[in-house]
Order: sequence, then structure tokens, then C-alpha cells
Amino acid sequence: MAKGKKKAPNSNTIAQNKKARHEYFLEDKIEAGLELQGWEVKSIRQGKVNISDTYVIIQNGEAYLMGSRITPLNTASTHVVADPQRNRKLLLNQREIDRLIGARDRQGFSIVASAMYWKKCWVKLAIHLAKGKKAHDKRDDIKDKDWERQKERVMKHNAR
Repeated sequence: MAKGKKKAPNSNTIAQNKKARHEYFLEDKIEAGLELQGWEVKSIRQGKVNISDTYVIIQNGEAYLMGSRITPLNTASTHVVADPQRNRKLLLNQREIDRLIGARDRQGFSIVASAMYWKKCWVKLAIHLAKGKKAHDKRDDIKDKDWERQKERVMKHNAR
């Protein structure tokens, strides 16, 4: 009986903001939906999205994603005006928005996007309440990562 190759599970992650983990201490995570246009969904399916340097603002009781870039496809319709860096509305409950406003205003948190991913057929955005890191905190993180990498090399070399 021939053994068939198993498919690797497809990753649902569309884009990540690796800079957020380096620049901030990420605290509470909230999953938010995005209000997208048709051409944006098609571009996201092709992987033409960048969420580095993104953040969330709250205006008039609604949350908006700022700084994200969804590059339109070359085959996009001619009658649609495609703005790659438009502000996109986040779909959150009022309770979640109130929690974000409270943390931002009272405790000095920033609201950053860390990942964009598929959940069934919907595009979701992981946003975090975040505190900025100081330079020495960043150096400590880099030192810890280097130590872990070096430890893995030693363990791999000793296993031979």
C-alpha cells in the first residue's frame, strides 16, 4: 500500500507586524473584523498586504486601522478608485471599544495591530493594548533570543 503525502496544514496568517513585538510589550489581545472593499479582499488573497507600522485610532466611538497598505491588483476594475492606504473601519462591539478607550486614556496604552489572518472566510485583525519598550528592554530581548539560538546549536551539536 503506497503512502500518500500528507498536506501541511495551511497557515491562516496573512501578514504579521513583527515590529510590534520588538517595539512594545503586548498586553491584552482583541480580535477585530475589518470593513473591506471587494478589491481589497482579492489583493489580500494574493498576499499584497503590509501591516507594519499600523496602529488603531478611535474617533466618534468607532475604531479605525491606520497605516496599513493593501496594494491593488493590476487586474482591478477601472471604475473602482483603489486607495491602498485608506483608513479601514474595525468591527468591534461597543464594550470592546469602551475597554480600548479606557486603557488608552487612563493607563497610557497604545493600540497596535500584530497580525492579520483568515478565520473561516473572514479577514480578522489581532490588535493589542501595548506599552512602549525602552532601549534597554529591547537589548535584553535581543540578548535572550541570541542565547536561545546559541543553546539550540549546542544541543543540536551534542546530539550528533
